[in-house]
Amino acid sequence: MGAYRDRIIQKIVAALQPEALDLFDDSARHAGHAGAHADGGGETHFKLSVEAKAFAGKSRLERQRMVYAILADELKERVHALELKLKAPGET
Repeated sequence: MGAYRDRIIQKIVAALQPEALDLFDDSARHAGHAGAHADGGGETHFKLSVEAKAFAGKSRLERQRMVYAILADELKERVHALELKLKAPGET
């Protein structure tokens, strides 16, 4: 587990109180590509899946904006790519 992974989880839990959350560090698959950190420590490319009541009635774009606002610091610092799957309870 890495520091950025832990920060992302903590912030999402605090802000959205999700019913389900999955975060996968996909950085190894992007080694050598744009956005891969020179130190080789990963934590640059993530796949984030969140199910939260806070997303109910929100469009896909609104949900993405919510998550980007929550993780603004991480996206400025180290996280280069964030693949999102965001849904409200009961959605498929």
